[in-house]
Amino acid sequence: MKRIWAFFVLGVIAAVAAPAEGKKPTPADRQASDNAKGQTSFAAAQAVDSLLAEELFQPSAGNVELAPKTGDEIFLRRVSLDLAGRLPSATEVTAFALDQSPNKRAAVVERLLERPAFGRNWARYWRDVIFYRRAEDRALLAAGPAEEFLTDQFNRNVPWNEIAARFITATGDIREQGETAVIAAQMGDANDVTAEMSRIFLGVQIQCAQCHDHPTDRWKRAQFHELAAFFPRIALQRVRDAAKRSFEVVSRDAPRGKLGKGGGAARRGNLEHYMPDLKDPASKGTVMTPVFFLTGERLPLGESDQQRRQTVAGWMTAKSNPWFAKAFVNRIWAELVGEGFYEPMDDLGPDRTCSAPKTIDYLAEEFTRHDYDIKWLFRTITATDAYQRESRPRRNPDQIPFTANCSQRLRSDQIYDMLTDAIGAPAGGSEKNKQAQKQQAQRRPAGPRLAFAAVFGYDPSDRRDEISGTIPQALALMNSPLVNRAISGRRPQTDLGKLLASVGDDDEVTVELYLRCLGREPNDQELTVVHDYLRSTGDRAVAFEDVFWALINSTEFLYRR
Repeated sequence: MKRIWAFFVLGVIAAVAAPAEGKKPTPADRQASDNAKGQTSFAAAQAVDSLLAEELFQPSAGNVELAPKTGDEIFLRRVSLDLAGRLPSATEVTAFALDQSPNKRAAVVERLLERPAFGRNWARYWRDVIFYRRAEDRALLAAGPAEEFLTDQFNRNVPWNEIAARFITATGDIREQGETAVIAAQMGDANDVTAEMSRIFLGVQIQCAQCHDHPTDRWKRAQFHELAAFFPRIALQRVRDAAKRSFEVVSRDAPRGKLGKGGGAARRGNLEHYMPDLKDPASKGTVMTPVFFLTGERLPLGESDQQRRQTVAGWMTAKSNPWFAKAFVNRIWAELVGEGFYEPMDDLGPDRTCSAPKTIDYLAEEFTRHDYDIKWLFRTITATDAYQRESRPRRNPDQIPFTANCSQRLRSDQIYDMLTDAIGAPAGGSEKNKQAQKQQAQRRPAGPRLAFAAVFGYDPSDRRDEISGTIPQALALMNSPLVNRAISGRRPQTDLGKLLASVGDDDEVTVELYLRCLGREPNDQELTVVHDYLRSTGDRAVAFEDVFWALINSTEFLYRR
């Protein structure tokens, strides 16, 4: 433990000695600001817990057993993975354990929200939301720029309504303008763009009404095509640059045939949207007036592409439209607590069953009242008892929701970063080298991270009870040459080799490996198991290689609980 204490002391010294860059708020200013933010979020969190108790945990509901609040060690690991996508460092684990402040959980949330890793983690989440349901793989040209755009937006805490509006109204080169991502992912097809705009930003899967009236919701076929009438003038055309393979989102307001030769995707379709005639598919169909299905607001035919998209963006993100806020709140709640108020998390609507309607209404109204402040929402949810309870296996359909947090399988990016952090391998990118990141973002994602995602990735919008481990995933960790080389204790250049050479205390080595892999210290039973294994093996390097390998291949490594 001496080594961990040394890390803590060095961290404190470094923080105190850090040079100032221009005029910065004083510690008192920052504390006052954090207190103000925390107080509003704490009050909202208490209200959320009270509403959940009123709706779900009354004696009339039967035998309700609420899980106790999780310990500090698990909370720190959970919130670090949820907000920043990384395990806490050894210094952070020790400092958090020593901190006696009653507000230390809120304080660590505040620190995590201010880290660049917060924006990067959630940018990768939303990148996957957008691109897992892409029309074709060429759309991945826009994935890197989308990640860069969202990282910047989240770290600057740009309101969610402004981010959504930029996605809806975007134009430009898809390898330079990250906000083109939703349109690029669907290759500019008006019907597919319509479906994804509604699913992602409203939580309404109106695409089920494209060919017939919705079978389980009130939406009619005409309403889908009226919404699609806001998007027919979007065009995705090739960028005419021999040195750069890309596409450009443009507004096609000129009649077809006046866009020059080569046309491609930019020459397809009409300036207005037509609902196909199911009885006569060869006919042109019925021209549709742009109408927003949730409110009945409409635009006349003939409006420009930008006028249409700017108008519908305003209607979709308006404070008077509750589904915009509910869609975001439900998704973030589901990611943090483990289950949404609506399941699946992107299938909401007036005809859908909500497990706690008063609670989500309150949280969505407060999110709206705080001008769609994303960090406010994270701050509030992580302060609730619902978030801070111990985790339990997923409930059965007849059991009461939110009595415990649910374990979540980590996303591929999180596992990849944890793995590279644990074994001391480069993660394929540097937070410090912004120019290199920008260049990488303008290329199609490639390299080990993409290969890792092909094995461990999943659609973040899928129900979590449908996501499970696979044999290829197990084999990737068990037999990976990268892992097996990196965990060698007999090579002086590996992190484990250096650790064994510099630290003679086996308990200290064990603690270091647990912190690297699991973000916590081993308990007494785990230390005893390692002691026994070291004695039985008789070879210190080989024994710790096996311990390291076992931790990386453990269930706990792949889940946040």
